[in-house]
Parts: sequence; structure tokens; C-alpha cells
Amino acid sequence: MATVKDTSKWKFETKQVHIGQENPDAAFGARAVPIYQSTAYVFEDTAQAAGRFALAVGGNIYSRLTNPTQGVLEERIAALEGGAAALAVASGAAALTYTFQALARDGGHIVSQSTIYGGTYNLLKHTLPSFGIHTTFVDTETADFGLAGIEAAIQPNTKAIFVETLGNPNSNVVDFEALAKIAHSHGIVLVVDATFTPPNLINTIEYGVDIVVHSGTKFLNGHGTGLAGLIVEAGKFDWKASGKYPHLVEPNVSYHGVPFADAVGPAAFVTYIRAILLRDTGAAVAPLNAFLLLQGIETLSLRVERHLENTFKVLDYLRTQPKVKAIHHPAFKSEPSHELYKKYFPKGAGSIFTFEYDGNEEETKAFIDRLEIFSLLANVADAKSLVIHPASTTHSQLNEAELKEQYIYPNTVRLSIGIESADDLIADLDQSFKG
Repeated sequence: MATVKDTSKWKFETKQVHIGQENPDAAFGARAVPIYQSTAYVFEDTAQAAGRFALAVGGNIYSRLTNPTQGVLEERIAALEGGAAALAVASGAAALTYTFQALARDGGHIVSQSTIYGGTYNLLKHTLPSFGIHTTFVDTETADFGLAGIEAAIQPNTKAIFVETLGNPNSNVVDFEALAKIAHSHGIVLVVDATFTPPNLINTIEYGVDIVVHSGTKFLNGHGTGLAGLIVEAGKFDWKASGKYPHLVEPNVSYHGVPFADAVGPAAFVTYIRAILLRDTGAAVAPLNAFLLLQGIETLSLRVERHLENTFKVLDYLRTQPKVKAIHHPAFKSEPSHELYKKYFPKGAGSIFTFEYDGNEEETKAFIDRLEIFSLLANVADAKSLVIHPASTTHSQLNEAELKEQYIYPNTVRLSIGIESADDLIADLDQSFKG
């Protein structure tokens, strides 16, 4: 929800407006949410139509922008994350792309953790530079978790610091609270991809994070059935005082001079994306996929408990195996970010992690191919247990030097532990180790 202010230019009353439909969740409560499989919505009259197009009146226009099913999802994820507003889009990749474009447009710069998902690394390193957005990558697996390196990398045109709650694929942790202080001291936002850690494990907004991004395809959906991305705005960042984001503060020509920071206050960022980037480029979430995420969220807490229970049983098994050269999970004291893990994840986290197989690349792939219960596919955080060889798949866009920078090797195996019987998962790993 965001407050729309009455001004001399925009003759509408001050009231609470959700840029979609007014408080859609209230209409359904605990009941099942309908799937609004509709492309457009009937207006009562031309005045209402004009008001909605001018952002003066809440309500649905066209499903590229809003949809009632989508609206309920946005309300619920914003509530779960403790944010002011949220936006659902077609995929996690779309959510990240829109976030970076909305922050660093017109030659902006981003400082990013280097140990991130290969697709995100490729987006920042190779794709966004063609749009004038450049990134400096910093290794956070250093003695101070990259804090000095991140601050040193900030430039006059830097618009954001970007990290993942648990790095993909090694599940390393960064110091969110310290990073938020660094970002805010420079008048920029801290963006966190929380795909690996759903809201019931950590609320990063409490530690000063300004924008939270999820690939809803993962834990929130939970069953590998629907693509979606989510952008959650904390609503606490002062866009005006920063001075680095004029497009959110100054009058916007697309809406006859509406300044988003004035018009929608704590929802300025996600509304800008919805009203400008999503409107013009159209990576809209499908109503059915929004519904599937709503279904998944209902069992999220229970599923995550089982994910973690199984993960720690599998970790205990792996640490005894002679063919396991190293395990990268922050629950282990040997991992650099173990103390941060204890601070930020007291309930546990990290059902996606890696280990190094004691063999060459061919032997590692043969181990993966022998697994029967673990599905070999490019997804994580599914109810099913998954396995993949990152160097040749999810991070295959990276060259050899970049792979080493991200601590991904030819013998790295990524596991995503599901909710099956832990005994069955261990038996599957065991038969594959024995070959």
C-alpha cells in the first residue's frame, strides 16, 4: 500500500492506493484465491479509466501491469518480508534485470559480490554493459567478508551494492548489516537476492536491506511448476535525500509530470518499475503462476523445516565419505562465513550447497549420472532433490578464471536437498559413491 498525495497538479484525493486493485487480499482473506485469467478489465466509466491510467485511482487496467491474483501474491510477499510494497514479474531473472535497470540506468555502476549465480554474473558482466550499466565484482570470501573491497569499489556513479543471502552455489554468507551501513553512508541502496532463503528463515529488511529480490520459482513455488520473480521494497530509503536517483524524484513525462517519490512514497521504486519498465517491456507474471506461488507459500514453513532436517542428515553422511574432498556449507566451522551464518540464520539455512568430488571432471560427472533419486536439472529449492554440475551448466558462461574466482571447480557438485526420505537420499548417494 502506498499513500497518494494531493498536490496542485494532480487533482485526486489523498487515500491508500495499491497500484492494482485496492487491498486485493482483503477480498479473499483465508479463502482460496481465484485465478483471474483475464487480459483486461472493464472500467465503470471514462473518468475511472482516465484516473487509473494517470495512477490517481487504484484498480486493474491490463494484466501486463496488474492482475487480481498477482495483487494478492504481492500483498502477501510484502507482508512476509516486512516490506512496504512488492511487484511480481515473469521470472527471477526479470526481477533482477528490472531492479538493476531501475537503479543504474543511464551509465550507472553496481558493486556486486562475485560468488553469485552464473546467470546473474553473466547479466552483470556481459549483458548490462550494452545498456550502459557496469559492475565491479568483489570477493566476499576474504578475512573481512569483502567489506573493505566493496567500499573501495564504490564510485561516484555507483547506484547499488548487490549480494545474495546465500551465494549460489556454495552458500557463503555476507554481513548484511555492515553492508547496509556502507551503502547508506554513500547514499545508495543495498539489494539482496534472497532466493536461497525464504522469508521464514531471514528477514533481511530488519538488517537494513532496501530491496529484496526472489526467484519465486524456487522455495516459494516449491514444486517446479511455475516461473515468477518478486521485487520487495522496504520503503525506508530516502530517494530524495540520496540525490542519486532523479528518475524517481523528478516529474516523469510518461505520466504528465508525476514524481514517483511524491505520488507513492514508500512504494516509489516498485511502482516505477511497474509503471515504466514493466509497462514498456512486458515481462508480466502469468496469473496461473501467481496462483501456484500462493499455493506454495501456504506450505512454505513446513517444507523448509523438512528441507533443513534432510540437509543436515545428508551433510553428516557426506563428511564421512572418502570420495568427498571438501564440503561447502556455512554450517561447518571450516567455512569462512560460519560465524555470520550463526548470526543471521539461527534457525538454520542452506539446503542448496556444494561438495568437491575426489576425482577429475569425468569421474565427477559419472558420479552425478549414477544418481537415481536426485533429478539432474537446472533448478533448486524444489520439493524434489536435485543435482547438477555447475561448471558445465549453471555457470558455464564463465571462463576458467571466473570459475576459480567463484570457487567452482571441475569436480564441484551442487546438491539441492528435497523433502523425500533422508534415508532414501543417503542410500542414493551411497550407491553412486560405490559406483
